[in-house]
Amino acid sequence: MTTVALEHNNDQTSNRSLRLQTLVRLRWLAVGGQSIAVFITAFWLQFPLPLISCLVLIASLALVNAYVTLRYPPTHRLQPPAAFALLGLDLAQLTGLLFITGGLTNPFAPLLCVPVIISSASQPKPHSIILAGFAVIAITALAFSPFPLPWYPGTVLLMPRVLTAGIWFAIVSMTAFAAFYTYRVSLEASELSEALTATELVLQREKHLSQLDGLAAAAAHELGTPLATISVVAKEMERELGNDPRFGEDVHLLRSQSERCRDILKRLTTLSSEEEHMRLLPLSSLIEEVMAPHREFGIHINLVEKGDRATEPVGNRNAGILYGLGNLLENAVDYAKKEVTVTVEHTADRVKVTIADDGDGFAPEILQRIGEPYVTRRQKDDSAGGLGLGLFIAKTLLERSGARLRFENGGSDKPGARVSVEWPRALMDTKLAK
Repeated sequence: MTTVALEHNNDQTSNRSLRLQTLVRLRWLAVGGQSIAVFITAFWLQFPLPLISCLVLIASLALVNAYVTLRYPPTHRLQPPAAFALLGLDLAQLTGLLFITGGLTNPFAPLLCVPVIISSASQPKPHSIILAGFAVIAITALAFSPFPLPWYPGTVLLMPRVLTAGIWFAIVSMTAFAAFYTYRVSLEASELSEALTATELVLQREKHLSQLDGLAAAAAHELGTPLATISVVAKEMERELGNDPRFGEDVHLLRSQSERCRDILKRLTTLSSEEEHMRLLPLSSLIEEVMAPHREFGIHINLVEKGDRATEPVGNRNAGILYGLGNLLENAVDYAKKEVTVTVEHTADRVKVTIADDGDGFAPEILQRIGEPYVTRRQKDDSAGGLGLGLFIAKTLLERSGARLRFENGGSDKPGARVSVEWPRALMDTKLAK
């Protein structure tokens, strides 16, 4: 199977970096929100609170943000240690602000989960776990804050211990859940992005290979005229100097090599006519081209044609279809015990290719996720790969050609895995396409 030079890392986010400008904008939003909340509390609601201490903490965050804005360009990307330090600073600043304004009784206490969520979405897992640990310590410290929640003068709002414990548990669980959910979504998005990139690379490679014949024929055509001139001159030189003891041998060599070059170009120019012929493939020829590379692996490949070849569709050569069907057949051969059956059907409305093997089939949990990137096993106890990125690429390429795929297991009378690929006939027949 064609492989793509993309290394799959179990922690996909470890290769991603956080753009500084994104973090700077979020921090300015935090500075603005914190300032508005403090001023509304102090001057509109007129609740007593340590205003100077609050403004110092907010100003410290603003100063650090201004420094990194001036020090680094907007396109600068933070490496994991730097991002961890800045997010840790955000966590510490917000913890200090909440600690002097009521601790967990402050309604803004759940905002402590924000730095952890940002880290989970963009940073390596170890950094995010450590930051989450710091967040739990900070939330626990807020539970023991001696500072009361700013409230109406003369009234002290006391929070029962049981309710404080409940708030602590709610914030910690929310932080853990939101961080894990964000991490999983980010990881799946990263895997999908890399898999789609691999799909594009495979498709470009297949198209490039299919174009080489045409390029070779064009090059042969362009080289034909100068080589003909060289050949004529070589013949004249051989006639004049063929028996010359000094130059005769060199002239004979020049003539023989020019003839050799003409033979090579002659073979290349025949590719132009063959290319036009090979650009159109009957369905039977397409299936044979897919099956040919997999016949020598000790597994019998049985072809069943349900339809007359006289009425079979004839379509354009499609590198994506060839690669996709070839990958599905390769997987079937890998997991088959003795036989793989390829069934080809075509009617006036549709074209269907079914690839079935006599192996153990798909495990139920794998069957639900088949075609996702990096699903690498059919059965739990199967140590072999083969249903990972390659199958995702094959599925993507076939779906781009207009096909619909169905993965299923055979019945008790005929066990094994079965993959059906079906197209509208108009997409596989050049006559209908016109």
